[in-house]
Amino acid sequence: MTHPSLTPGIVPGRLSAEEIAANFADLHPPLSDHEAHVEADRCYFCHDAPCVTACPTSIDIPMFIRQIAADNAKGAARTIFEQNILGGMCARVCPTEQLCEEACVRQTAEGDPVKIGRLQRYATDAMMAVNAHPFERAAPTGKRVAVVGAGPAGLACAHRLAMKGHEVVVFDARPKPGGLNEYGIAAYKTVDGFAQAEVDWLLRIGGIEIRTGQRLGAEISLEALRAEYDAVFLGIGLGGVNALRVEGEDAEGVRPAVEFIADLRQAQDLSKLPIGRDVVVIGGGMTAIDAAVQAKALGAENVTLVYRRGRERMSASRYEQDLAASRGVVLKFNARPVRILANGAARAVEFEYVAEGPDGLRPLGETFTLRADQVFKAIGQTLVPVEGLALEGGKIAVTGAGRTSLDGVWAGGDCAAGGDDLTVTAVAEGRDAAEDIHAKLMEG
Repeated sequence: MTHPSLTPGIVPGRLSAEEIAANFADLHPPLSDHEAHVEADRCYFCHDAPCVTACPTSIDIPMFIRQIAADNAKGAARTIFEQNILGGMCARVCPTEQLCEEACVRQTAEGDPVKIGRLQRYATDAMMAVNAHPFERAAPTGKRVAVVGAGPAGLACAHRLAMKGHEVVVFDARPKPGGLNEYGIAAYKTVDGFAQAEVDWLLRIGGIEIRTGQRLGAEISLEALRAEYDAVFLGIGLGGVNALRVEGEDAEGVRPAVEFIADLRQAQDLSKLPIGRDVVVIGGGMTAIDAAVQAKALGAENVTLVYRRGRERMSASRYEQDLAASRGVVLKFNARPVRILANGAARAVEFEYVAEGPDGLRPLGETFTLRADQVFKAIGQTLVPVEGLALEGGKIAVTGAGRTSLDGVWAGGDCAAGGDDLTVTAVAEGRDAAEDIHAKLMEG
């Protein structure tokens, strides 16, 4: 496909560098000391705290908030990191409005929860700012573990294994570690190169080597890793992109939203990143929202996100939907693409209205057309199959703490069956797999 900048209507510099910088400023600026203490004092420190149950990594939230209130931010950070070593990133990107904050007693009583996510950032930033690492390695075990994928699941797994005294080698296909934290999250949620700073901080535990440019099935094979290492953890994410399966999908200006977001995250100068005048995003998850908001932030005049089901069925939270609307993105529901109108390059997308019933979606016989010189597909990703592994629902089948159908091979994160595609869940699965791997390696 021709580079988007060569497509008519897709050009860089729609806004000034100053305007773009303002549009990509930190979504939730850090709390000041005073703000953090005021917010911490709002917590009831519930004994059977529903916020803890709602957290996929089971952080002791009342404990770390109490530590902040007692002016012990670094102690609060340790409480967080014991359960979630990527607590800094999760504080920035977790859908807290659907998890801990939705469960907060103050949310139930007043509709105004304790700002748990921002307090978590306050604490983790405090420890990372002084370059302190809260954990030390155990005595060497002599065991070596291969981790494939340097995303949240792989990094969490590697860190916990290193803590236990194992030697870990992390392989990743991309030029940088971090996975979706580095390549797949909106830039305004993780400013100032935080993803790489967090990886560097995590690696201070020692015992972890990262090898980039190593793709499973190309430069490395599962068979060879199993022969060389005592255990293997797969945190390879989902590398394939679902097709729209409509006429015109191959037109210039049509591309996966994940590619757009990755290009944006790696761009040195956002004012040089080309964007269309009329942008259509197809999908209903966080990737769709992130692509739409950032397209608008780059200067697209009209950005429309179209989802085939109703608003309540979107996997993106209502907070994220409202954020997109507040940034000027038009949200349309109950419509699916019929064809992309193109004359070599995309110029419009035709949709049909649909209704959801017990037998799925049915067309209502009414269509509409949206002008589009750029179309982003955000309709989900698929697993690139790994030879020899049993699958479930198109992902790697796992039992217990990530055990796959192959002896000595574990999996977690987006590539494993049963997850919910959240960074925090991937961290939990990587951590728990590491504990299981450690127990298995220490048997006998």
